[in-house]
Amino acid sequence: MKIYLATGNLNKKREMQEIFPQHTIVIPKDEGISFDPSETGTTFYENSLIKAHALWHLVHAPVIADDSGICVDALGGAPGIYSSRYGGPEHPRGRADGNKTPQETQNRMLIEQLNTALEQRAACEMEADGIFRNGPRSCHYTCAMVCVLGPDRLFVAQETMEGSLVNTIAEARGTGGFGYDPLFVVPQYGKTAAELTPAQKNAISHRGKASRSIQRLIESAHLDANIGL
Repeated sequence: MKIYLATGNLNKKREMQEIFPQHTIVIPKDEGISFDPSETGTTFYENSLIKAHALWHLVHAPVIADDSGICVDALGGAPGIYSSRYGGPEHPRGRADGNKTPQETQNRMLIEQLNTALEQRAACEMEADGIFRNGPRSCHYTCAMVCVLGPDRLFVAQETMEGSLVNTIAEARGTGGFGYDPLFVVPQYGKTAAELTPAQKNAISHRGKASRSIQRLIESAHLDANIGL
């Protein structure tokens, strides 16, 4: 089945094709479709739904959209839905001019912001509070995924991948993955997400788990390529 993925991110397309090998994953730019919806939601789910419906109305075919980001516990869940636009503590929701901060700069600023927050509040106090799952540097990735099959028919899955951030930017490592993956330490492997093989990452990642939930829903509904038209 041909499934449109509501993104321009080639890394997401690659990951989704690995997770859905039996289907053909197509992104708008593959077919010359102009696609840049305004993500005005206040949650991962809302933004995912906005993108999914926007693309479905253009192609009238099965569409999957996801909205994902990294949530740092000591920063109150920031940068969260603004992960791709994050511009440091001065611009947590993105720069006013709309220009995206380079990923390497985002990574450095996120570690610096976390370290400043930890200096302002004793790490032992936070651990004693029982707030954080993986210690004072605890964080998680969130992925909300929506599969739209028609104007009133859709499936939704939301998953997380739990971990922690490296202590310093010098500890960032790995060449796989993308985004904040070189900073994100996966406890069960003792490696960053960027050091995992694609198969290892997809087995435990927020996007991998959400994708498999969506896949099961699609298969249980016995969908075919004409559904939603």
